[in-house]
Amino acid sequence: MSDARSSSKKNNAALSIPRGHSLGEFRTHTEATEFVNRLVAGDFKANKVTILGHDLVMVEKVRSRLGYGRVAASGAITGFWLGLIFALLIGAGFDVGADGEINYVPQEFLAVVVIAAGVGMLVNILRFLASKNKRGFLSSQMPVAARYEVIVPEEDAAKAMQIINMARELG
Repeated sequence: MSDARSSSKKNNAALSIPRGHSLGEFRTHTEATEFVNRLVAGDFKANKVTILGHDLVMVEKVRSRLGYGRVAASGAITGFWLGLIFALLIGAGFDVGADGEINYVPQEFLAVVVIAAGVGMLVNILRFLASKNKRGFLSSQMPVAARYEVIVPEEDAAKAMQIINMARELG
C-alpha cells in the first residue's frame, strides 16, 4: 500500500509546474530549443533544463475539404491495401492442378483486391454517415504557447549563465 502512495506522489511531483531560475523568454519554441542546444553543447545536464510554455492556445489548421468523394476514396485505398494483404495471405490467384502444376490466375487475385476496395469504400461512407460530427473539412490541432521560458534549478543557474555567456562571447 505504501508503494502505491509513493508512486502516486512521484507522479504528482512530475505534473507540477517547474520552479527555478529563468534564463530567458522566447517568442517561438524554435528559439527556446536553440538556446537549450547551446546550454547542452556547453556540457550542461539536459535533464535539468525545462522549456515552459505560457499562455497556451489550441490552434486548429484546416487542411482540406471533406466530402463523400474524399471519404469514399480514403475507404477504397484502405480496403485495397487490406485486400492486397489478404489476397497474398490466402494465396488468391494460385491454383494447384490435379497433376500438382501451379497456375496463376490473375483475375482471382484482382477480384479479391477490388472487392476489398469496394467494401472499404462502403464501410467508410457508412461510418461517415453515422458519425455525429458532420464537419465538412479535415484539420489538425496543436497547442501553441504565446511565449516560452527556459528554466533551470536555482543551484545550477550560475553554471548555466556561465555557459551562455561563454557561448555569446564565442558566437
